[in-house]
Amino acid sequence: MAKVAVIVPAAGAGKRFGGNESKVFAKLNESPLFIKTLELFVNRPDVCQTILAIAPDDMEQLKGKYAAHIGLMGIRVVEGGAERYETVQKALAVVSDQADLVAVHDAVRPCVAQEWIDRVFAKAEQTGAAILACPLHGTLKRADKSGRVTETVDRQGLWEAQTPQVFRRQLLIDAYAAIDQVPKPITDDAQVVEASGQPVWVVEGDPRNIKITTRGDLALAAALIKSLPKPKVTGPRGPFEEAKW
Repeated sequence: MAKVAVIVPAAGAGKRFGGNESKVFAKLNESPLFIKTLELFVNRPDVCQTILAIAPDDMEQLKGKYAAHIGLMGIRVVEGGAERYETVQKALAVVSDQADLVAVHDAVRPCVAQEWIDRVFAKAEQTGAAILACPLHGTLKRADKSGRVTETVDRQGLWEAQTPQVFRRQLLIDAYAAIDQVPKPITDDAQVVEASGQPVWVVEGDPRNIKITTRGDLALAAALIKSLPKPKVTGPRGPFEEAKW
């Protein structure tokens, strides 16, 4: 079984979410969003390290309110950067040498079934680079700045990338070492790896693996989590789960 280090970037500005605190602290089923996401990985036997990369402005709140929970879960915390790729790069610097693979998963994607994680981990172990993604089914339109449709886009072969995105550790480190040569904007880690010449494989995910963007998405996520396949309990419960019993 390959050992996996998991990087959870949580340093985004979240401007569309609104409110006075960072989106990652918003409550989902009574737990902070970032905790719900971390709980996807901390009890997996193939995960050897979990790294939370958080915005410098959020570090005081994280330590003040959640230090005990972070400690119990064995999470390594690092400061993120101004851009997502800078955040991942900082987390990569502390990835354990014990890890064969590195998975990057958005802190604001809590609706992931364990079996989907199993599949993308296995594909990355086999190929070196794999991501969860969903094929696009709707009709796609391209429009100009005024809103006028300029083109109907052929959806054949188009996929919407999700996370986790999983790579052999050294492959990802080497790809990020050449980050200055990757055309901007950089929107995900697969883009960085693709630029290095390494093929990336898609593993079909599920539309329920949504990214929390607005406050309305929290209610949707709460409903979606109830619909996910239930994992087998193989280890201790997360600290927030224990508090509910």
